[in-house]
Amino acid sequence: MPEASPTEPRFLAPAQVAELLSIEVDEVIALVHEGRLRGAQVGSPPRWRVEHSSLAEYLDAQTEEARRMALWRQSNEASFPEVWGTTPLRHD
Repeated sequence: MPEASPTEPRFLAPAQVAELLSIEVDEVIALVHEGRLRGAQVGSPPRWRVEHSSLAEYLDAQTEEARRMALWRQSNEASFPEVWGTTPLRHD
């Protein structure tokens, strides 16, 4: 997701973020509380807003985590005995 352009808002409402991520608004607020998204309460009454740039960073981090998990699964599958054989090692 590219940085916010001058025509795009710097902050997004939690409902907008929830729609983009296909999650619930409560989950967006939880991500803010966990520090995985940057947000602030603004206005009166205070309402949450999420920084557009933090959404891009969050998606990048999720993509990297998924990539690493896929590599980890591949390495685990490659270490099964069916691949390496079941013959005991000989120490001469």
